[in-house]
Amino acid sequence: MPLPPGPRLPSAVQTVLYLARPIEYLSYCQRRYGDTCTIDTLLFGKEVILSNPEDIKRVFTGDPDVLHAGEANAPLEPLLGARSVLLLDGAEHIRQRRLMMPPFHGERMVAYGRAMRDAALRMVARWPVGREFSLQPHMQRATLEIILRTIFGAADEDELAALGVALARLLERVTSSTSAIFTLPPLRHEVFGLSPWARFRREVERSDALIHERIARRRAEGPREDVLSLLLQARDEDGRPMTDAELRDELMTLLVAGHETTATMLCWAFDLLLANEGVLDRLTGEIAGHEDDPAALARLPYLDAVIKEVLRLRPVIPAVGRRLTAPFELRGRVLPAGALLVPVTFLAHHDPANYPEPHAFRPERFLDKKPNPYAWFPFGGGARRCLGMAFALYEMKIVLATVLAGARLAKARAEPARVRIRAFTFAPAGGTKVVMRSRVAPPS
Repeated sequence: MPLPPGPRLPSAVQTVLYLARPIEYLSYCQRRYGDTCTIDTLLFGKEVILSNPEDIKRVFTGDPDVLHAGEANAPLEPLLGARSVLLLDGAEHIRQRRLMMPPFHGERMVAYGRAMRDAALRMVARWPVGREFSLQPHMQRATLEIILRTIFGAADEDELAALGVALARLLERVTSSTSAIFTLPPLRHEVFGLSPWARFRREVERSDALIHERIARRRAEGPREDVLSLLLQARDEDGRPMTDAELRDELMTLLVAGHETTATMLCWAFDLLLANEGVLDRLTGEIAGHEDDPAALARLPYLDAVIKEVLRLRPVIPAVGRRLTAPFELRGRVLPAGALLVPVTFLAHHDPANYPEPHAFRPERFLDKKPNPYAWFPFGGGARRCLGMAFALYEMKIVLATVLAGARLAKARAEPARVRIRAFTFAPAGGTKVVMRSRVAPPS
């Protein structure tokens, strides 16, 4: 049962092409070999690339016992842990997902909105006026603060600082593409404690100690409104709570999934908005008068459409994977057990059959219209869609609106930022460099 055709270049050459020019390489493969093709890299081996919505629907709605998402995410185990909901399949995944759902119901977002807005205000207050700077580190600092306050429940400034420093060091190491590569199985070598893998393990151990300390403290303090408190109260059908090891893995999952990705999404949003004056003016006008009301901001239709179009045009997670446990038929071809099927977000999002003028920034596509879940899936799809999707969308709306209401920004360079791989995400090269022309006084 052969895999679909693809480039015959050595895997090392394909790896270099993918790392250097990911969009161009994937687009070339699609044009040359069709919507279903196979690439082979040193990072993940052979991957069957998919971009047709019908094929993606078959994968997202297929038998989860045949299409293992957890197994496809195995390279993340050293960071997230073996009990992370992202790495589990079958009944274990269903149990863990149900335990984690309550903190992320839409109505709970209101409780987190104020912390999101306050973090954004503090971020803008630190920005220099009239001097070029990169948004990426500022957005990362803000999203980390939001996670520490809303998920970990940290409120004391000393505790925020201790957790923030340790977790920021770990996150910086794993978001470096070079360091991330050394977490792949063939490169996990200690080398007398001096290798990138050994340094990574030490950072994980330091962070784990603080996370376990935070879990113990929250148990002693009793229930509150943060995500950790709600996870401590969660019980499965047999009345069992999560173990401390499970809590650690899920907190690390929420940290990694909600920090780098959301910060990068916001950087892309400003790269696109600041280059499209008409969209920016319309959005700023819609936000006016709602700056101090997170719940009202979350309901603004054009803001919602802008966020969705940003995620279509510049998806941060380039692809999602499913590892086959049994043969699987796709387009008349039977793919063998063990094959890795990879719906590619960017290719599906830029298909002119799905989106006319696919490279244009047109939020109107999503006004009063729900996106096709097999042609727009920045948070994955099917039963494995990201649990934190509502949280991330809400956070993007609040932070984006707060910044636009409080600062007048301009791009430092007119041209669109080039896509580069940052760890396992698609990020803007340079982190979206801007200049703040002036601050905006809040309305009286």
